[in-house]
Amino acid sequence: MTKQLYSVEEVAEQLGLHVRTVRGYVRDGRLPAVRIGKQYRISRENLEAFVGSPVVDPPEVGRHRHVDVSSIVEIDVVSPETAHRVSTLLTAMRTGPSDQPLRVQTVYDEGRARMKVIVVGGLGDTRHVLEYLQAVLDS
Repeated sequence: MTKQLYSVEEVAEQLGLHVRTVRGYVRDGRLPAVRIGKQYRISRENLEAFVGSPVVDPPEVGRHRHVDVSSIVEIDVVSPETAHRVSTLLTAMRTGPSDQPLRVQTVYDEGRARMKVIVVGGLGDTRHVLEYLQAVLDS
């Protein structure tokens, strides 16, 4: 659907001008406009006559739902070998194809034999990482 009336701000954005410049054109009568309440509205026909070419509305931006999951997994009593194995496998796993970026970071504290795995990504990818992590730790 094409717009029939434009605000001063929309005209300024389309023409790459400052809002005050467009208001000045309206006040001087160079750009015909209708005052509705406290604001000016410029018709498509008047804007096209002012510009000298057809006005093309910018495409509407579609909104897509974006869901991120942040998970921190703390694992006690982890040997350095297991920590290295988990870290390597999770790092390799996150390079697969996905529609959302997946970030995986591991931290190992050798003195406490404790490991943290931080996962940030989409719902499905995070679920796969956590299932994979559980399978590696159960083996």
